[in-house]
Amino acid sequence: MKLFDEIPQARPATPLLDAVETPQALRAMSAAQLRQLADELRAYLLYSVGCTGGHFGAGLGVVELTVALHHALETPHDRLVWDVGHQAYPHKILTGRREAMYSMRQYNGLSAFPKRAESEFDTFGVGHSSTSISAALGMALGARTAGESRRACAVIGDGALTAGMAFEALAHAGHVKANMLVVLNDNEMSISENVGGLASYLARILASKPYTQMRANGKRLLSPLPGALELAKRTEEHMKGFISPATLFEEMGFNYIGPIDGHDLPALVQTLRNMRDLDGPQFLHVVTRKGKGFLPAERDPIGYHAITKLEKAAPQAVEQAPAVTDAPAPKPQKYCSVFGNWLCDAAAADARVIGITPAMREGSDLVRFSKEYPDRYYDVAIAEQHAVAVAAGMACEGMKPVVAIYSTFLQRGYDQLIHDVAVQKLDVTFAIDRAGLVGEDGPTHHGSLDMSFLRCVPELVLMAPADEAECRGMLSAALAHPGPAAVRYPRGTGPGVATDADLTPMAIGQGEYRRRISGSPEVRVAIVAVGSMNTPVAEVAEALDATHFNLRSIKPLDREALLEIAAEHDLVVTVEENAIAGGAGAGVAELYLNAGLAQPMLLLGLPDGFVEHGKPVELLRDCGLDAAGIRASIETRLGS
Repeated sequence: MKLFDEIPQARPATPLLDAVETPQALRAMSAAQLRQLADELRAYLLYSVGCTGGHFGAGLGVVELTVALHHALETPHDRLVWDVGHQAYPHKILTGRREAMYSMRQYNGLSAFPKRAESEFDTFGVGHSSTSISAALGMALGARTAGESRRACAVIGDGALTAGMAFEALAHAGHVKANMLVVLNDNEMSISENVGGLASYLARILASKPYTQMRANGKRLLSPLPGALELAKRTEEHMKGFISPATLFEEMGFNYIGPIDGHDLPALVQTLRNMRDLDGPQFLHVVTRKGKGFLPAERDPIGYHAITKLEKAAPQAVEQAPAVTDAPAPKPQKYCSVFGNWLCDAAAADARVIGITPAMREGSDLVRFSKEYPDRYYDVAIAEQHAVAVAAGMACEGMKPVVAIYSTFLQRGYDQLIHDVAVQKLDVTFAIDRAGLVGEDGPTHHGSLDMSFLRCVPELVLMAPADEAECRGMLSAALAHPGPAAVRYPRGTGPGVATDADLTPMAIGQGEYRRRISGSPEVRVAIVAVGSMNTPVAEVAEALDATHFNLRSIKPLDREALLEIAAEHDLVVTVEENAIAGGAGAGVAELYLNAGLAQPMLLLGLPDGFVEHGKPVELLRDCGLDAAGIRASIETRLGS
């Protein structure tokens, strides 16, 4: 295997890879050619991701596995399902998208994840963890029902295997004896380090090779004896029970093979060929290294989970004396940093405060909290349902749990939020990150529905900050509220408003006038902005001489102020970075209808469709939620 210590700045020579337009080409290659292809694939992956940015370490770790799978399986006739999709870049390169990789995660370019509309080789669209076994099982059962002969294969990581959904699928597959293959890619990583009993078991015992050695030695010794095959089988079963996960998976109905070296390409090819034609549920355990072949990523797999685009070195400028300037403005904080610092301060002030994350320590900025308060920090692995339910249990004991979770991932814990938290009126705080359009990760990661699915939940308080200071104040208000409360905030930095060090709660259910009409316009317009939309709305309100009201609290609404706005304005416009259906604007409209008001309104928000990937500024423009789009929509309404 060729090793790299830096990302190539020029496109590497890849003669074998350049000849592969579909996996059919690599199925005719020799073992030596396959090894060369894997080296070229790794080099090209490094170069292309360096050009665009994107998920990095996971793809490097499955280069050999990807080559072996496409060599052994007749894709796309055989269905190959990648879990999450972070590791699918090599798959995309080998399936006709090599030259399109330079558009990865860019506006109108390749998706960061497998996507059915993009290629027939992308059999299932993914983005959230732990869905692959269920999807592949469904494909296998569909083929059985249709009388078609094909193999379905799911590739799942040991991090994704910690989720309950994966085990639900394994149990069902074993029960119905489906012809499918599950490949466990065991690299001891998800994004953060894996946690949980199963992950620890795999990492500590199963990734070692005593079982493999004992199995081979035992069969060699027993093979000359009468009845040796039956004895070998029984002996193997007992050995498996002592030192491998075979008992677990075989009791669920799978034929377990492994663990094998996931970077040993000849062994992978031979094993997959042998398993391809076996009937019933098959389970192959491969051990890989995240970031394999790129030494910096092997040393720091968390830091190299994804990278940003590499900038070309600029020409050396002539050194000049520094200009005299005023003191620089404070650098805007990321909202997740506001949350992380607030949680540490809240924990220092109240020993009941507990931080919970479903495997997103770095993304939610809980690193500092995990170090300063390790006894009050819980990473529950990729288990959003459990994260919410365990928080409910903690609240029953008088604790004040804070669940740090992405908007798109909270969807997976929705039943627990309703049934386990809200119905029981338990004191759980939800810090909902990545609300709104997150950008390059696309529709599976946009937080475009949370206000709609949270606003209808009884007993729940819901707020959205316009800036960093409001975010901190709202988090303090949510924590102080004696019941379920949520603060939803966007990805990235705020507008640059400084935060105080105190923990003063912001008043729940009170909005804020940020501007009032100063002249005498023919039509008096009030713009009610939610969260991140306050920034473009400020510009629009100034240009149109309109009232600008910062809603702050989505539930409960500021009834008094909103009724006052209706009485004083001819048109009320609501603007939110959320689906219009069921969102904050719908809540304002409901308030007016229930008050018997025939108030003219214009509701602006995300369209009734899934927004694709691109830079947030591009997506907001297309959705009409930048300043120009908001103004155009209002002027169109006024003109009509």
